[in-house]
Amino acid sequence: MNNMAKTENTELKIVEAATSVFVHKGFDGARMQEIADKAEINKAMVHYYFRTKQKLFERVFENVFEVVAERISSSLETSKSIDELLENITGTYFSVLAEKPYIPDFVIHELNRNPELIVHIIKTRGINKAKLSELIITEIQSRSLKPFDPLQIIVNVLALTIFPFAASSIIKGFIFEGDTEKYDKFVNERRQHIIDFVKSAIFKDQKT
Repeated sequence: MNNMAKTENTELKIVEAATSVFVHKGFDGARMQEIADKAEINKAMVHYYFRTKQKLFERVFENVFEVVAERISSSLETSKSIDELLENITGTYFSVLAEKPYIPDFVIHELNRNPELIVHIIKTRGINKAKLSELIITEIQSRSLKPFDPLQIIVNVLALTIFPFAASSIIKGFIFEGDTEKYDKFVNERRQHIIDFVKSAIFKDQKT
């Protein structure tokens, strides 16, 4: 293995180890020694590659959030109607959160700790909020839609999608009494429920 490949491999091991630690313990609870132990290298190497815990955390957070941001940006670019937009946005969130169910807790925790970092990442990941509003306004003008605030619908879709994952322990433990299969079935059905629910709220004569 040449030096460049070795460097990339070591850096990847550190990031993977740090992701696991940060996700479970947050920024404040994570320790560089624990990350080094998990990556099976000495702590000096972790500091060599990332200097500080803050720099390492920012790299991890960007990697985690980037998955969501890039897919949302792609959904906005390809959606030509509200129907497509709802399908794409909900499909994106459900596929990402099914793969990485820890994302909502991780993001919400860090929103309280360092909201500026999250806003910066969103702004630099190409999410075109103006295009989103323009698409909805155009649809309102050309179709039989009820008048509504585009931002309210956007936030509603995000809330309806994210909450079942962020509150999974409550929903699974209380509503479904710990039955994982029932919770999984609920989540699988929820994507279409959200689409139907939002359409009924914005279309004048929507039939589901």
